[in-house]
Amino acid sequence: MNDKNTEKFTGCKMALISGRQLVVYLRDNLATIPYPNCWDFPGGGREGNETAEECVLRELNEEFSLVLTKACLVYKQIDINQTGNGNAYFFVAHIDNEQLDKIRFGNEGQYWRLMDIEDYLNHPQAINSLQQRLKRYLAEIDY
Repeated sequence: MNDKNTEKFTGCKMALISGRQLVVYLRDNLATIPYPNCWDFPGGGREGNETAEECVLRELNEEFSLVLTKACLVYKQIDINQTGNGNAYFFVAHIDNEQLDKIRFGNEGQYWRLMDIEDYLNHPQAINSLQQRLKRYLAEIDY
């Protein structure tokens, strides 16, 4: 499914894991966006005919100024997107402290933080579909 012209999806999200914590950000508190004031993962909408990998890595760079390679992506699944109007990909990547130090948060969202994985899974302001996708990944690796 790597042909850019046949791959059908609307966007991507990534669980960016450092040890037992996730890089998350608090979405803007605007009624005009999906999931206002909720904890979200890096990612966003597809541009042009980019692949899922190109999309998620571009979004990560735009939102957090982090540059990762496709080789850093350790997990990929396709599912219904968060708004239910198409398909989206969910990725997982692991980063170390050196990469964490390079984060420069962009202008989308209120702020970013590290959050314990268990806290995210139980947080009332976490996005449910991302909680479910993360749980699926964690079950597959016997977390």
